[in-house]
Formats: sequence, structure tokens, C-alpha cells
Amino acid sequence: MRPEKILYVDDEAIALKYFERLVGPLAPVLTALSVEEGRAVLREHGDEIAVLVCDQRMPGERGTELLRHARQYHPNVVRMMTTAYSELGEAIDAINTGEIYRYVSKPWELESLRADLKNALELSDLRAERNELLSDKLLAQQSQLLAQRMAALLVLGAAVHAGGEHEAALHRYAQTALACGPVEPSVDWNRWDHADLQQAEARRGVEVAGHVRQWLQTFGVRRDDAQTLAALAQAVGAEVQGDAVRLRDAGSFTALLGAPVGAAATAAQCGWLAWLLWVGGRAQVAPATDGWSVTLAGEAAARPGDWLADAMERLGGCSPG
Repeated sequence: MRPEKILYVDDEAIALKYFERLVGPLAPVLTALSVEEGRAVLREHGDEIAVLVCDQRMPGERGTELLRHARQYHPNVVRMMTTAYSELGEAIDAINTGEIYRYVSKPWELESLRADLKNALELSDLRAERNELLSDKLLAQQSQLLAQRMAALLVLGAAVHAGGEHEAALHRYAQTALACGPVEPSVDWNRWDHADLQQAEARRGVEVAGHVRQWLQTFGVRRDDAQTLAALAQAVGAEVQGDAVRLRDAGSFTALLGAPVGAAATAAQCGWLAWLLWVGGRAQVAPATDGWSVTLAGEAAARPGDWLADAMERLGGCSPG
């Protein structure tokens, strides 16, 4: 739901009542008697407030203090100052420093006040629409990034592991990541253009390949279940309990998909993938009371021919919106 309320802050109770009576037909009005009360209302109702109107001259802190606070912590709120003609210089300074969208002189002229507030509400609505479009765009870009990473891991698995079971291993990797919940790569989309992002991902892929090769050499030849489970516990920093490895959290299962763009790949992030390649995907993963449980399976899980496309679509779709 888009914000639609107006918050008016003034130390004069009569002014608050007068404003609410004049503006109430235009939008729901919230009021506060001081800068401190205004901050409290913003904390509690910030997502509902479209426009903040604040008187400049109040006992204690001035209105510009609240407007500056709103600019920092509630940047989508359209900020306005109401002030007497004698304080016009302060209003102009506030405009020049970006603290307010517009000032309204006291005493108010009713039609002018309503027109200014109507414009401010329309600006708030435009900002909300822009933010929704940006959010949709970022989710689409994040979905594409997850799909690219999943595809790259499959290619990497085929390149570094000659056992021919890389697809079974990556199928299990994807299914486990999906079972763990949303995967959210941290990306500053204002920083990364397409070419730089692809370069960073390619370099990260090289690092992942090197770590996976090192893990496979460390694992050596599989001998028995106990040795295989011990290898997994070493790779993910967990413990062997009976016939299972117990992990306290799912970080090891999703680290390669959810890592921030530009961050170097670590050996710890690559341990789970390397182990799945080593065992040909023959693993079962299930939630446990204290985390997650991994046991050995007799054979790799059956997979449809379009499992990769399905995993790409579902991984992108499970990001929160």
C-alpha cells in the first residue's frame, strides 16, 4: 500500500486543529506538537506518511532538525516547511540544502495551501511508483544473476570433476538451496554495470574452480561411509553424529549462490559443492531440530531433463518481493 497521510508538526495546538480541518478532506492527517513527537510519529507510521509539513519556529529544536531527520531516515517522504515571512531566509536555505520540497508562508492562504499539498501528494505517488518499478527491475536482475551462477556452477563442475557425475551433484546442490529458502545475493546495482559485473563473476568462477579442485585433492579416494562423512564435516565446519553430519545453519548450502558480487570466493564456501561432486550427488539433506542433517544416499536422486531451467526459475522466484 502506498503512503497517503500528511504529518503536520507545530507547537500550537490550535494550528494543528485548524490544519487538520482544512486539509482533512484532501488526505488523512497526523499531528505532533514538537520535533521529538514528530520523530516518534515517523518511527511508528513512516511507511504511511506521504508528506511531512513542519513549522520552523518551535520551542527547543527547530523544524529544520525534523526535516533533516526525515531526509536521512525517511527519504521517500515529501518534506515541506511552513514559516512566517520573517523567517523566509531559513526556508530558502532549507530548499537550497535539499531538506524541503517547498515552503508555505504563514498565515496560510487556503487554496494555495491545498494546491501545494495536492502537488506534494502527487509527487509522493510518483516516487512510490518509481520505487515499485525499481524494485521490480532489481528483482529481475537478481533473478538473472542467480540463474547465471547456477549455470556457471554446472559448467564448472563438468570442467573440474572428471567423474561424469557433475549433473547429479549440481541437481542436489540446487534442490538443497531451494529447500533452505530465499537466496539473496548482495548487489549494489548503482555500482555494477553489466560488463563489470560479468567480469567480477568470471573471476569469482575461477576462484571457485581452484578451491573445488583443492578440496577434491584433499578428499582423495572414497573408502567408506565414515571417511566420506568426516570429509563433509571438515569441508563445512560441522560435526558427524552417528550416520549424519549436523549443520547448525544453511549457510554452507547457499554460499556460492548468495555471495555478494565482487567478494572473493573462499575455500569454506566451496566445500559443500566439492563434496557433492566427490560423492556424485549421493546425499540426502533434511531439516533437523538444531539445524540441518546430511546423510549418504545409495544413489543420486532422479532428476527431470529440465531440472536446471526449473531450478533457475525457482531460485529467482524465491527472492522476497
